Amino acid sequence: MGYAVLFVCTGNICRSPTGEVVLRHKVREAGLEERVRIASAGTSDYHLGCPADERSTDHARRRGYDLSSHQARQVHALDFARFDLILALDRGHLELLLDDCPPPQQHKVRLLMEFAPHGFPQEVADPYYGGRQGFERVLDEIEAACDGLVQHIQRELAA
Repeated sequence: MGYAVLFVCTGNICRSPTGEVVLRHKVREAGLEERVRIASAGTSDYHLGCPADERSTDHARRRGYDLSSHQARQVHALDFARFDLILALDRGHLELLLDDCPPPQQHKVRLLMEFAPHGFPQEVADPYYGGRQGFERVLDEIEAACDGLVQHIQRELAA
């Protein structure tokens, strides 16, 4: 039995691909790589097929994450059945996902930051129109949430 996680932001070029590579790294460290499938997608079709934003790629590389092979895609209706957990990066994404998600699957749709320690923001702010600090903050928040997410996945796989 495996477990599948989908990260979702607006265009699938900044926050959600960052979540994908950070979780992939942490899952590998936990020895769960063969049991966990991880992907990302966007709520919009703005950047279909595009690579990750260069700033996201640069900041991620400095922390040891590789976004070089990323290609943006949009959430598909089948994703609600294919994934065990669908993680919105902010409340706007959460609302859009819940609007499109069939009622029997809505329990799978959550905010990523629910898995972060107390004291972190509830949403990962969009760094796209800001400076360097926004991309660093995205990494800090996603790394913290993914630590809790790995613990959640371990519990789910053990159940």
